[in-house]
Amino acid sequence: MFEKYVKILKEHSMKVTPQRLEVLRYLDEHRTHPTVEIIYMALKKKNPSLSKTTVYNALEALEKQGIIQSITISGNEHRYDFRNDIHHHFLCKKCGRIFDIDLDCPYIEKVSNSGFKVEEVHGYFKGICKDCLEREINES
Repeated sequence: MFEKYVKILKEHSMKVTPQRLEVLRYLDEHRTHPTVEIIYMALKKKNPSLSKTTVYNALEALEKQGIIQSITISGNEHRYDFRNDIHHHFLCKKCGRIFDIDLDCPYIEKVSNSGFKVEEVHGYFKGICKDCLEREINES
């Protein structure tokens, strides 16, 4: 069950801990861009002795190694994403969900050709998601 996550940690020369494995598994299985609080509350159900600090430290270490990414779209609320490839996000202003959006970024090559090394690209869209739009239509 955890072999995939053990491999990821070892590939990044990280110590394999139960907490890191659980955080990785949770993020992989819940591609909802959860906050520290959401992750903590979910994992605490299985492991009541788990602290929020431990979850935060695991997230910070995983992000530092480039395994996951932290995104801040609205205010100062950090959300976590298992995907670390270049992609964009859509924030629904009604329900608050964040969706991954796969779009090419045509400017990366131009920036790279100018002598820069692009390591991150952040693109955010805000609006109303398909589900909320359908709900509005059905309520009309």
